[in-house]
Amino acid sequence: QVQLVESGGGLVQAGGSLRLSCAASTNTFRTYTMGWFRQAPGKEREFVSAIDWSRGTTDYADSVKGRFTISRDDDKNTVYLQMDSLKVEDTAVYYCAAALFDTGRYESWGQGTQVTVSS
Repeated sequence: QVQLVESGGGLVQAGGSLRLSCAASTNTFRTYTMGWFRQAPGKEREFVSAIDWSRGTTDYADSVKGRFTISRDDDKNTVYLQMDSLKVEDTAVYYCAAALFDTGRYESWGQGTQVTVSS
C-alpha cells in the first residue's frame, strides 16, 4: 500500500478556488492511477476525478466537469486537484486514492481534507 497525505483544504466563499495536493510515499508513483473522491455529511463517498498512470488521461464527475482540473507531477510523487468556481454543494471531505496501473481498485487512501464553501 501507498501512504497518501492530502493538504490544501479550507474555507472559501462560493465562486472561489482551492488547490488540493496529495503526496504519495512510494518510489513507484508512476505506476498508480490517482483519484480524488469526496464525502459530504450524510452522503456516500463519490468519485470526483482521476488521472491514469500511463498517458495522464483524465476523468471527471459531471458535477465538477469544467470547474475542477486534476494533474500529477510524477517527479514529486504528487497529484493535484485545482478547484475553481466552487459551489456550496462542493463542501465535503476530499480523499486522495491510488490504484495500481488501471485496475480500478483504489486500495490506498489518504486521511482526507475538509473543503467548506460558504455562500
